[in-house]
Order: sequence, then C-alpha cells, then structure tokens
Amino acid sequence: MRIGELARQTGCQVETIRYYERVGILPEPKRGQNNYRHYVDAHRRRLQFVRRCRELGFTLEEVRTLLSMIDGGTYSCAEVEALGRGHLEAVRSKIADLRQMESTLSELVSTCHGGDTPDCSFLEELFEGQFEHKAAQQ
Repeated sequence: MRIGELARQTGCQVETIRYYERVGILPEPKRGQNNYRHYVDAHRRRLQFVRRCRELGFTLEEVRTLLSMIDGGTYSCAEVEALGRGHLEAVRSKIADLRQMESTLSELVSTCHGGDTPDCSFLEELFEGQFEHKAAQQ
C-alpha cells in the first residue's frame, strides 16, 4: 500500500509517518520502480502500536524502548510491566498536579467579581503569589 492508504487505515497523518521513518520508529519501506513507498501490513501494525502508545501518553523514547524490546525479542512480560507501571505512576502524578492546579485556579476565579473597573483581584492575586504558596503547601 502507498503512504496515503497507510495514513487512512491508521488515522495517522502522512507527515507523521514520514517523521517516524526519519527518527527510526517506523522502518523505511521498499520503493517501487516509480519511487513510491510501498508499505506492508507489518508497517500498519507497527504504526497502530505507536499510535496507541502515544494516545496513552508514552513518550517517543518510551515507545522506542518498547519497540527495541519487541524487535530484539529479548524482553519479558515483567520488563514491559515495569515500564508500564513507571508510566502509570507518571500519569498519576500529572493527574494529582492537575487537580491541585484546578483547585488553585478555582480559588483564583472565585476571587474575581467581574465588573467594569480595571481592578481585578484575579490579576492581583497572581502578582502577589499567594496562591502559588498555597499550592506548594498542599
């Protein structure tokens, strides 16, 4: 299949596919006499794997690590689980940070009374830095 068909089947942009080839995530396909890239089902499966990993927030380096484990055939389920657990902990940490940010922003927004004057308690609180201190203490 050609790159457009691969993009259609995987929901991936053509430029993203080319980028993954350039950085070694996706192996370069063979080219036909017309110089068009010719992808096979292995490219589609690998690209779907990469997309699913990215949708779950894995970095390209983490994806590269998983792919090298698969390509080398020298991995155990325990190693994959350890990488997954590490990523899960990072996601949980980000969620906690976002909840803290939400709480602080909610407090900031509640201080604002609107109105037509340029005096804005929201902006004043940001200048004073009181909420940053509260968030750091939580």
